Amino acid sequence: MNYADLFAKFGSADEHTRASLIGVGQFGRTLLMQSRRIPQLTLGVLCDLDIDRLKETCRSVGLDEDGYAVAETVAAAILAIEAGKIALTVDPDVAIEAPGDVIVEATGSAEAGTRNSLHAIEQGRHIALVTKETDSVVGPMIAARAARQGLVVSQVDGDQPSLLLGLVSWAQTLGLELVCAGKASEYDFVFDQGTQQASAEGVDLQVPLSDRLWNLDSGDLKASIGERSEVLAALPQRTPPDYCEMCLVANASGLKPDRPEFHAPVARVSELPDLFRTQQEGGLLSQTGRLDMFNCFRRPDEVSAAGGVFVVVRIPDEETGRLFGAKGMPTSRDRTHLLAYNPTHLLGVEAALSVIVPHRLGLPTGSSTVAPICDVAMRATKDLAAGTVLDDHGHHHHHVDGVEALLVDTAPIARSQALPYFMAMGCTLTKAVAQGEFISPSAVVQPEGSQLWSLRGEQDRHFA
Repeated sequence: MNYADLFAKFGSADEHTRASLIGVGQFGRTLLMQSRRIPQLTLGVLCDLDIDRLKETCRSVGLDEDGYAVAETVAAAILAIEAGKIALTVDPDVAIEAPGDVIVEATGSAEAGTRNSLHAIEQGRHIALVTKETDSVVGPMIAARAARQGLVVSQVDGDQPSLLLGLVSWAQTLGLELVCAGKASEYDFVFDQGTQQASAEGVDLQVPLSDRLWNLDSGDLKASIGERSEVLAALPQRTPPDYCEMCLVANASGLKPDRPEFHAPVARVSELPDLFRTQQEGGLLSQTGRLDMFNCFRRPDEVSAAGGVFVVVRIPDEETGRLFGAKGMPTSRDRTHLLAYNPTHLLGVEAALSVIVPHRLGLPTGSSTVAPICDVAMRATKDLAAGTVLDDHGHHHHHVDGVEALLVDTAPIARSQALPYFMAMGCTLTKAVAQGEFISPSAVVQPEGSQLWSLRGEQDRHFA
């Protein structure tokens, strides 16, 4: 796709996209940095609770103090923008109400993301929704509300859900039978065959890994993969953000996981076409058209796939399979399945397209079809007492002590036994929850005045 030609065809050549960014972490910094290299895009307002971090972010991308100004009001933000400066604010309302076309919501907070998205729609702004926590709970309703106003809510390239949806669309448009679609976990499992040491996220583990478990040369693949995962059990193989991201893909594509916890094998990239096919063909899946993920297992000298996305498709015929294999493409051993993958996501560097495209073309990146299909649920991994606060820890790997995430079929909150993960997070248990039980809506104190909870109720009614 040639975006320059599309922009020229569907809009003025000198048309410009003005955006405000709310939440300036690593993702936001890379978007700011790249926006300064893109003539069609300007970030006019940056919003974060930490004004000092905003200033430091500006300096880190080459802006001196003459390039930005602190704005406590919308009027002050307008003055800064008219003077050719970036307005810095701690108030999201200033960012949303200042002149602009698109709001980039990147707070990472399910509640704040809901509030800011609804306000953006009220102000007639398109939304680039980086905050997956919001999207996984009420994304379909935010998109439906925006559509009523002729606005677009877009998943964001630079993050796995949008990139995977693009890959799924590519395969389906070409008429390829989609067997599995998925992503790699955030961090690789790097194995040194000489020292027999595996490493991930700063954790080093001595593992007695035989050649059979490294190469998976023969025998029962499913059993060997299970044994490999057990040997590496001390390394985290499933995290809530993985489920959150795949929930977005499910809701936008209609694809679902084979099982709530995924298969999530520890696998080398070359093994994926053999693993992610049906059990009848020697793979892991009960049927085709499934979502899953894997933990990329590699040597230190091999290319990373951490955070990448993939599809496994059926090769149309035997001759094509031989051709692909001869060209070194990643195929199954019997040349019946092909892996197509993108091993990188470039954060805000790529996200610029997801800001410009909704404004210039009136389309989202990722997918334009969004309906509630799955929820990320929270299940107790130990007995939890009444009064327990479901506090969040971590960043990329959000987690709550004593619980695990699962991807389950969606259900209205009023009669569901599984409260969405990011609705439960931060709540207090009103009663004890036994190990193996889901955290249900009746087990927590509903936060007063929560727009997230209110909008989820509206979503349940709207899609009933």
